[in-house]
Amino acid sequence: MLFLEFILAMLPIIWLIAALSGLKMAGHKACVIALLLTMVLAVFYWKLSVLNTATAGLEGVLNALWPICLVIVAALFTYNLTLKTGAMELIKKMLAGVSRDKRVLALIIGWGFGNFMEGMAGFGTAVAIPASMLAGIGLDPMSAVLGCLVVNSTPTAFGSVGVPTVTLASVTGLEAVPLAGNVALIQCILTFLSPFLMVCICGKGIKALKGMIPTTVVAAVSFTVPWFFTAQVMGPELPDIIGSICSMGALIAAAKIFNREPDEEYAIQVSGDGDGQMGLTVGAGVKAWSSFILIFLLLMVTSTLCPPIHDAIAGIKSTVTVYAGEGGNALSFSWINTPGVMIFIAAIVGGLIQGAGARDMIGVFIETLKKYWKTILTICAVMATAKIMSYSGMISDIASFLVVAAGPFYPAIAPLIGALGAFVTGSGTSTCVLFGGLQSETALALGLDASWMAAANVMGAGIGKMICPQGIAIGAGAISMVGSESKILSAVFKYFLLYVILAGVICYAGSLMGL
Repeated sequence: MLFLEFILAMLPIIWLIAALSGLKMAGHKACVIALLLTMVLAVFYWKLSVLNTATAGLEGVLNALWPICLVIVAALFTYNLTLKTGAMELIKKMLAGVSRDKRVLALIIGWGFGNFMEGMAGFGTAVAIPASMLAGIGLDPMSAVLGCLVVNSTPTAFGSVGVPTVTLASVTGLEAVPLAGNVALIQCILTFLSPFLMVCICGKGIKALKGMIPTTVVAAVSFTVPWFFTAQVMGPELPDIIGSICSMGALIAAAKIFNREPDEEYAIQVSGDGDGQMGLTVGAGVKAWSSFILIFLLLMVTSTLCPPIHDAIAGIKSTVTVYAGEGGNALSFSWINTPGVMIFIAAIVGGLIQGAGARDMIGVFIETLKKYWKTILTICAVMATAKIMSYSGMISDIASFLVVAAGPFYPAIAPLIGALGAFVTGSGTSTCVLFGGLQSETALALGLDASWMAAANVMGAGIGKMICPQGIAIGAGAISMVGSESKILSAVFKYFLLYVILAGVICYAGSLMGL
């Protein structure tokens, strides 16, 4: 019976993998079919009433629209507006002043700035904004989004100012600081590895590391070391932010020392003067970067890092319970203090600074919605599927079977359980809510350290975000290749397998050492 329930509960996941990777079906079509399949299974096998199934799906759609789709549309609107005003061309020339080497810029933007966006905002911004910027400055769009998906796997645990790990601590009853320390410990090898993969992906092969080893080592060390010690000493809120700021500064310095003259095979083409800067003044540079500078400032001052402002606007929200059955989660809609709103404000003010008028902004916004409606539909369908699977008990049945089947080797598959949760929900935080308690309780039953197994769950959640349909849809939208989701999934899947296998080995080895 347990095996049958496992197989049936896995059907929507199996369908998504088959449809996206085997049938090459467009993401929005595959995800809508997965939603319909989940609804049928929930009603007829798991005996979830039609009303409960419908309201569970509605909760998922509302959760998708606010804040996830809001953030994505805001991020893409920001990027498209910088294209409209010409600011992106100036940004491209300024970055070329640091280095004209695509591999270096991939590290600065995809690794350094991407980790910063994850630490401050999360909700897809760490893929949407860096991938669109990298494509805009001349990287192959597919390589740009693939690299961003891979490197975004490790900062997830401390994303959105530490929300996933803070949530995990709350769900499991563990102390936040020791838990954050274990999360950093269990992830440090994968975190160090990520920038090397970024270079290989964006340079299209391991040969891209030639001449890049010193700079890539700087990228890895300058992020991982402060990230690790911040987690150990201060807890989950600041590791990504502090690590990324240190890494971006160190990368700019390293590029000036080790990569002054780019290999022509990896050089970006910049119009204008050979030095790529065309005599840009500080004022012109600030004007070009104004939207992104404002995103940083607004996210910073409205986060928990600035309690007076955060507390003043945090209460401006609406709370509603949508699910009609017992145990429904209260949905909270924060109308001001949410990353999407802050990014929109930054984009509008930045657009005004760059000379855009109201008509320009309205036009860009409408075009953004027209261009990415399939991405929005995909994310809504995925979130609705996740909620129905959760409320019906399908996700619990998947996890329960894996626990029984693995037995003493359970630590080796603990990250895989987290990855499955993220594949379905697209969220590190949601995965911690779904499986955090299961992981820690199973650890206690097997005589293992609960904090270590909980850390394995959030590590797996970050890895699972590589292949989740929601994340892939964001990536496809960011590079203006809506409909290429199956191609992206096929390309990123080998990196997912590498990471989930390494994570299993690390988790199992740690459990044997008593961690």
